[in-house]
Amino acid sequence: MRLDRTPQQEEFRCTLRAWLTEALPTLPPKPAPSDWPARRAYDMHWQRMLYDAGYAGLHWPADAGGQGATPTQHLIFLEETERAGAPYVGAGFVGLLHAGPTIAAEGTPEQRRRWLPPILRGDEVWCQGFSEPDAGSDLASLRTRAVRDGDSYVVTGTKVWTSHAEVADWCELLVRTDPEAPRHAGLTWLALPMDAPGITVRPLRTLAGTAEFAEVFLDDVRVPVANRLGAENDGWRVTMVTLAYERGTAFAGEVVACRRVLHDLARAARRNGRWDDPVLRRRLGRLNGEFTALWRLVQWNVSHAEHAGRTGGSSVPGAGASVFKLAYSGARQELYDTAAEVLGPEGALDSCHEWTAARLSSLSYTIAAGTSQIQRNILAERVLGLPKGR
Repeated sequence: MRLDRTPQQEEFRCTLRAWLTEALPTLPPKPAPSDWPARRAYDMHWQRMLYDAGYAGLHWPADAGGQGATPTQHLIFLEETERAGAPYVGAGFVGLLHAGPTIAAEGTPEQRRRWLPPILRGDEVWCQGFSEPDAGSDLASLRTRAVRDGDSYVVTGTKVWTSHAEVADWCELLVRTDPEAPRHAGLTWLALPMDAPGITVRPLRTLAGTAEFAEVFLDDVRVPVANRLGAENDGWRVTMVTLAYERGTAFAGEVVACRRVLHDLARAARRNGRWDDPVLRRRLGRLNGEFTALWRLVQWNVSHAEHAGRTGGSSVPGAGASVFKLAYSGARQELYDTAAEVLGPEGALDSCHEWTAARLSSLSYTIAAGTSQIQRNILAERVLGLPKGR
């Protein structure tokens, strides 16, 4: 990937910056962090504004309803929206960053027409139904069953850590359709309508005091066979496509946000006198180097996936996704540990401070989207060629 900018790319940046300057002041006040119905409305209003302005699905292929922009344009978009303080994807993150790209890569023409436009317009929100009470890191041990009955699957089981289930219209659901097959070979990816009879959603409150996760109980829920993505019992392969997007590109905007937080920390340290601590300054400098390197890795992952797609390979992020996820999770946690040092004892205990809430949230990043141990196993086996553990 070329890291310098062409005149066309700089024109794109200037046009986007001008639009953000006009659009952002028209947004209503942000709702309370714990009010997810209001946050959904706010986030989807912003998504509709992006859609109307031609910025929704910027990096999605044109035949999936996106703009077919280059990776560099997408990264410029992330840089500029973060610089301007624009809303991130919020409640739309599963649809826009996980389910949507997976449907674009694996869906039939009918499925793409049905599900992708509402995601891009901000009309429908998705959640992710992968993890279970006894199947998180070892996802292939899941037990939620789907039994074929004519043109439907009858689904029974429990999902947990289901992001935004309480405000979602659809769920990307991983189920077991062949209990006799090897663990990875008997799974199927389904699109579950969240208003189907037999679904119970119980929100889970996090350390930060919000309830963006939930348990989802499925009691003989009927899902049309037409909602299956890929072939029956091919769900593990489809899920790896989803997880590659989740680990490789879904956090790209957050890297930009972390770089902004890092500069805010340096300014705060200068104001409160903690900048005089040489140990803290070295830590901030090292974190700056880490997040700069992570941004370059995002650029490489996106560019590599695009090049592979143009040359007949898979455009899904590869092993670089696990490298990024592993490094980013640890760096984010250290960033907000450093924020606690800069804030001092009183500030670090202020539950209303945005850095305190982000610090609590950062604890989940070495677990979410595949634990750090799982990422190390993937890299050991697929990159270093080490044997699988017993």
